[in-house]
Amino acid sequence: MNKLIALCSFVLSLYGCDVGGSTYVTRTHVDGTDTLHSRTVVQAGVARFECLRSASGQCHYTVLPDACAPAPAASGARGDDCADQPLERFVLADGDSRQITGLPHFRLCVSGEADNPRPDCQVTEALAAR
Repeated sequence: MNKLIALCSFVLSLYGCDVGGSTYVTRTHVDGTDTLHSRTVVQAGVARFECLRSASGQCHYTVLPDACAPAPAASGARGDDCADQPLERFVLADGDSRQITGLPHFRLCVSGEADNPRPDCQVTEALAAR
């Protein structure tokens, strides 16, 4: 079904119809220097993950179900077992990208460290929806 929706969205885009999308940006700084910069663009059923810069040389991604709510800022933890059952988990080298089709609505956790996601990882929500 997801592939059919993606195909229909693609056909509509050929005729100039924009079906919208979302952009997720994760960026961390230490002493004014980027230690992690990642961008994910979701459009027409296709998610494109880009590791733009990572001080460790890798971006570690955990794609969580949309039902995984972000933690209250004071607690530093999600309070559920969402991180134990991610939709996807993968690593990209600095400068690499990856496309995944058919992902349902999701939340994203990106880290420059291999122990992703840590309990204090802030789940990224969409920066912009088109």
